[in-house]
Amino acid sequence: MNNPGQEPSGALGVHPLHGLPEIREGDDLGTAIAAAATGVSGAPGSSATSPAGSSLRSGDCVVVTQKIVSKAEGRVVTLDASDPDMQRRALIESESARVLRRRGDLMITETRHGFVCANAGVDASNVPDGSATLLPLDADHSAGRIRSALSRRLGVDVAVVVSDTFGRPWRQGVCDVAIGVSGLAAIVDLRGSLDGGGRELEITEVAIADEVAAAADLVMGKARRVPVAIVRGLDAAWLREGSARELVRPAGEDLFR
Repeated sequence: MNNPGQEPSGALGVHPLHGLPEIREGDDLGTAIAAAATGVSGAPGSSATSPAGSSLRSGDCVVVTQKIVSKAEGRVVTLDASDPDMQRRALIESESARVLRRRGDLMITETRHGFVCANAGVDASNVPDGSATLLPLDADHSAGRIRSALSRRLGVDVAVVVSDTFGRPWRQGVCDVAIGVSGLAAIVDLRGSLDGGGRELEITEVAIADEVAAAADLVMGKARRVPVAIVRGLDAAWLREGSARELVRPAGEDLFR
């Protein structure tokens, strides 16, 4: 049984969710997550419907890695063994609205979703050799489906974030960000509120969904085979409808493209 327990008032808790099976095309992720959250063994087709003993509760945020979303949605391709590098480059270009920079095998692209990232999100990690995953076609919709399934199965109202790993301009290392959101404000606008010294904030908008995705990655990691985490203790005011599209800076405000 996965039971994060009760967080102290005002505290934030981040907990890995164990017990998910290997996800394959066509699997119902919401059902699989509900089964893991109630400690019910079995495939994603399990009929577990009772919230009794669930480690999920209303107000939680469930963070799900892009990789298992793409697997469930059939966004996995087999590379041509005769020239996998050429096919991978072709995939990157086909998944891109435009290529912004090239350096050797690395491309920085803008995807059809508006995300600017390396290689259009085409990724060969945590999939069988000779395969690669593509980003979900609409990760906001993916998050919404998982959220609806958890509500039906467990009777809980949770937020869902689909996360992926992106690099960042001017900083070394990678960090998880939100590429799909349901039931959570992607951005919290603090403009017009007062800081601790009583001064009015003029430009502060906090990417809450990205911060939640990054926090969840601390317990999921890149090699632990934990593709889902529960974030508990978020401000209830943030639990409203949102979209990852809010996180994409409009081209007219972008000084670097």
